[in-house]
Amino acid sequence: MTQKRSDYITWDEYFMGVALLSGKRSKDPSTQVGACIVSQDNKILSMGYNGFPKGCSDDEFPWGKDHEDDDPYNSKYYYSTHSELNAILNYRGGSLEGSKLYVTLFPCNECAKAIIQAGIKTIIFGCDKYADTPAVRASKRMLNAAGVRYYQYQPTGRKIEVEV
Repeated sequence: MTQKRSDYITWDEYFMGVALLSGKRSKDPSTQVGACIVSQDNKILSMGYNGFPKGCSDDEFPWGKDHEDDDPYNSKYYYSTHSELNAILNYRGGSLEGSKLYVTLFPCNECAKAIIQAGIKTIIFGCDKYADTPAVRASKRMLNAAGVRYYQYQPTGRKIEVEV
């Protein structure tokens, strides 16, 4: 009798992989972030990546942040939508109440508001490189107050290669 495979990937590997792959769609030259929202029974509900809103040409709006201080309108920050918010806005089903969010970068304070309001209860994040910034500190304060659980994804070291 043939035995089932035992080397299949975990749910966390699978969904973080989807978030990483989603981030590859971003045209941002410095930071590509992806997100994947998953139901309580491990079904993918929505995905998103950082970029400009529909109708805002990525050839006409700035991708840089070099002029953030002297000319903020020539910086991407006023125009770019984060992956988490895109995933929430892309969802066309019913409620996201009780769902999980896999995201490659810890959410900022603005995304935390949307996550809380959407009813997402767990965040699994990849990187927390902005942990000491006011935006992430405020995010964690709100997430803690709202009872949203979060933990960092622990890579297994397994390499998954996709050839297209």
